[in-house]
Amino acid sequence: MSATDTARSERTDRIVGVVQRQGAFAVLVTVVVFALAVFPDFRSLDNAGTILVAAAPPMLIALGMTFVILTGGIDLSVGSLYVLGGVLAAWASRYGLVAAVLVPLAVCATIGLVNGLLIAYTRMAPFIVTLAALLGARGLMRALSDEGSTTYVVQSDAFGTLGTGSLLGLGYQVWLAVVLVLIGMLVLARTGFGQSVYAIGGSEDASALMGVGVRRTKVWVYVLSGLLAGLAGAINAAKLGSGVTVLGAGMELDAIAAVVIGGTLLTGGAGSIAGTVAGVLLLGVIQNMINQVGDLNSNWQQVISGVFLAVVVVVQTVLDRLRRAS
Repeated sequence: MSATDTARSERTDRIVGVVQRQGAFAVLVTVVVFALAVFPDFRSLDNAGTILVAAAPPMLIALGMTFVILTGGIDLSVGSLYVLGGVLAAWASRYGLVAAVLVPLAVCATIGLVNGLLIAYTRMAPFIVTLAALLGARGLMRALSDEGSTTYVVQSDAFGTLGTGSLLGLGYQVWLAVVLVLIGMLVLARTGFGQSVYAIGGSEDASALMGVGVRRTKVWVYVLSGLLAGLAGAINAAKLGSGVTVLGAGMELDAIAAVVIGGTLLTGGAGSIAGTVAGVLLLGVIQNMINQVGDLNSNWQQVISGVFLAVVVVVQTVLDRLRRAS
């Protein structure tokens, strides 16, 4: 290869890398600028706070999903764990704040542990295992709530404050999401566990040959995903004041869409939590814009999200071909 070809190849790699890392942020900024210009109500600080509060639970779910997808896996159970976590938190709130938080975390982390063990040690497809967990968690939630006819009301004032209180003008759940996102970034960037997550997504067989604890890492990734989905359900129950049983349907797909729109490859090995944050905020801003139009219902958010997802997948495919060709 000549020096000219080498320089061209390096330039192409840099451009592809920048688009993959910063593309979601560029789209988010563009959409926000458009919304600021078109919708007067979008410019208020109260509206910005509303977007962030609404984005906090999806952010936690997408955070866990980012780890899963980076390993080349998928977790379809997070939507059911989200609603199960909310019902368990509201039910357990009669025993105080600690029980309201720990019970959903323990149950959802256990379901995530089962997912991880089955996927890591039996090499069953993540799609099948987590689909079974989706059905199982949904059934458990319906059993606890008498087929959804019983709605548990939050009885702990301290737990309710977790969902309704604020600090410096932002809800507690927003600060919780910010802290956990920062921790997730540090884990991925600075720890051996994070390096193992990327390595497994790049090549599971090669990772095993290099001594990476493939099975152990996979198990912890699914535990983390279940834990964060349960936590998201708990803080949502605290915000609503009850364990609503009709929520959660399709949230696993929203989380996957946010992660992929943020630049994480579905095949694993490449992506970032910062991109996932941009993906979640982008979907939240779109939902907020649709609410302000008035004549459109929330179903259009799904339509627009689907369009964004399709465009991102096509762009990722083109970028991958450019990188291979260079």
